[in-house]
Amino acid sequence: MQPFTLPEFYLPYPPRLNPNLEHARGHSRAWAGEMEMIDAPQDGVAIWSGQDFDSHDYALLCAYTHPDADEARLDLITDWYVWVFYFDDHFLEVYKRGRDVAGARRYLDRLRLFMPVEGAVTAEPGNPVERGLADLWSRTVPDRTPAWRRRFATSTRHLLDESLWELANIDENRLANPVEYIEMRRKVGGAPWSANLVEHAADAEVPDAIAATRPLQVLRDTFSDAVHLRNDLFSYQREVQEEGELSNGVLVLERFLDCPTQQAADAVNDLLTSRLHQFEHTALTELPPVLDEHGVTPTARRDVLAYVKGLQDWQAGGHEWHTRSSRYMNAESGPAGPVPGGLPRDVTGLGTSAMRIAASLLATAPARARAFTHVPYRVVGPVKLPAFYMPFATRESRHLAAARDNIVDWSAAVGLLDPVPGIWDEHKLRAADFALCSAAIHPDASAAELDLTTGWLTWGTYADDFYPVVYGRTRDLAGARACTERLKELMPVEPGPPPGPVGGLERALADLWPRTTRDMTPDSRRAFRRTVCTMLDSWLWELANQAQNRIPDPVDYIEMRRRTFGSDLTMSLSRLGHGRSVPPEIYGTRPIRALESSAADYACLLNDIYSYQKEIQFEGEIHNCVLVFQRFLDCGAERAVGIVNDLMTARLRQFEHVVDVELPALFDTYELTAESRDVLRGYVEELKNWLAGVLRWHRGTRRYDEAELRHHPAAGVRPFGGPTGLGTSAADIRRLMPGKEPVAPAGTPSGSGS
Repeated sequence: MQPFTLPEFYLPYPPRLNPNLEHARGHSRAWAGEMEMIDAPQDGVAIWSGQDFDSHDYALLCAYTHPDADEARLDLITDWYVWVFYFDDHFLEVYKRGRDVAGARRYLDRLRLFMPVEGAVTAEPGNPVERGLADLWSRTVPDRTPAWRRRFATSTRHLLDESLWELANIDENRLANPVEYIEMRRKVGGAPWSANLVEHAADAEVPDAIAATRPLQVLRDTFSDAVHLRNDLFSYQREVQEEGELSNGVLVLERFLDCPTQQAADAVNDLLTSRLHQFEHTALTELPPVLDEHGVTPTARRDVLAYVKGLQDWQAGGHEWHTRSSRYMNAESGPAGPVPGGLPRDVTGLGTSAMRIAASLLATAPARARAFTHVPYRVVGPVKLPAFYMPFATRESRHLAAARDNIVDWSAAVGLLDPVPGIWDEHKLRAADFALCSAAIHPDASAAELDLTTGWLTWGTYADDFYPVVYGRTRDLAGARACTERLKELMPVEPGPPPGPVGGLERALADLWPRTTRDMTPDSRRAFRRTVCTMLDSWLWELANQAQNRIPDPVDYIEMRRRTFGSDLTMSLSRLGHGRSVPPEIYGTRPIRALESSAADYACLLNDIYSYQKEIQFEGEIHNCVLVFQRFLDCGAERAVGIVNDLMTARLRQFEHVVDVELPALFDTYELTAESRDVLRGYVEELKNWLAGVLRWHRGTRRYDEAELRHHPAAGVRPFGGPTGLGTSAADIRRLMPGKEPVAPAGTPSGSGS
């Protein structure tokens, strides 16, 4: 008996079948036999029989997901999928079932030898997985550029190496939280790897210059999430009930939401639909401007569009294969099962594909519409704060009192309190009390260090307020982009005079940058600059959503919230002094990134709960996780706040798990020196201070009090947060533009050295 009824899927594209299917079937069976994957026991266990191989029908998967590939390329792609599914089943039988973590690590380490980015494979394979990888790598990479090879090698290593994460969770009987699961499933689930093969199958590489831009990343990630969530629905019975697997999205939501399996399955399908909607939105609205900005040639544009089409084909074909393969729970959606709109699947003919697509679009239209129908400035009142989980203690710097006065003097000197544009006055600045946040997250900072950190927190928050007031109300996205580029120019990596700053926003940054980076190496300066640029660019994303009145997809929101909150910026301030004591690659490992992202999510979500009334009622904002969950789950604010708090708790418990379990393993894996271990332990303590300090600040600041939100600043300063719109004065906006600024106030910023 099936554990739940499969939901009604969003199917916007018709599946098509490659005419070279039968040749691929014969070729792949012969290849798998040659690699000793069929009827060849491994460590005493027969992974696949011939009947297993035939019933799984990987050639059918590839014929559906790559309908336009020629015969030779379809054969090669099918071999890759035979190999990856064999690896998955081989790893399960040999290492997962026996909980052999040490053996699994040795096994995975050897696989790196068979996918060199440069040169030929020289290692001698010792099992079917190694033999298959060596053969496939040698047949594939000669046709691809070095940039593609690097991307493919990275995604293949993630696919292989992060299997240890699944194995460790099984060994500890630990279930991931939803955010952790989505992030890790992208790596271990293999869809980014599949996206690389889409490029190869279509012979259409994404230009390296734009491969790392947000639109291309989002297209890859939404494609991956939809593929994995669909697979989780079809494979729940086999993975969870038969294999004892923990890496399944239905199980993750079932436990996290404490709900029945059917409700969890429906929620997973809603998230799958949301990710596909995000894919379409990104392809239509975000991708074209990036192609223009980077001057992508017509030929390269054609390749990018072919890649996007290939990802769409994969979604349609992958779903169709899931309804037919014996690997999955699909009795209700197989060849004779119903499809959206009540049509039997075996009904074919002119117009039936269009009818199925229309029925699918109609069924998911309400969810799509909810993202665009928010009414701003609704009176919501303050939310009831939940009991926040915080296991870490906090202290305050002894320099707090002085920092409170210094930041007011500095802000006035650089122009953050100027009546034009009128974002803040002294009352609002003192009510916000950014010095308290700085003193709590850096309790051992010197007076100068505390002033510097307080300056960054103040500037970042001021800028975050500045963008929606100056550019959001008038939907001046071009002006916002020009402002962003000006700010980036004020952060030079190499010595040289930056442009003259205009206005308080620019003058404050022009003062902070040299004070912060004067003792950095160029590489460190470049890395720190990147964190600031990431935050600035994320505010353009917010403005674009605001202009469309579009509430973001939940996954996209959480991942972008780390950027809009400036998490990387403030965490970078924590480790500026010890970046050279630890091998740089360590900061890119999964445990360290998990530490940072889980800490960032806790702080971001905490801020969303405290700022809910300020943003929704007083500012007409849509970027708040409480609102995002209200819309996605179609629930009230109280329920959404509870879910956000549960997610905060889950992320902080993940932080603790990394510290207690994964970090010691990282020390041993990389054989770190005692000095490096001490530095990383110190960084953990700084992150604990950061977490506890952020909570301490939210409890102490008056920035979110309703009385402060209703406060009218001094004469000449426009109240921040009141309902505005088409009536906003254009004259006020013109005075903010470079060259239109009133004369700067007398005095020089403290510590500027000028």
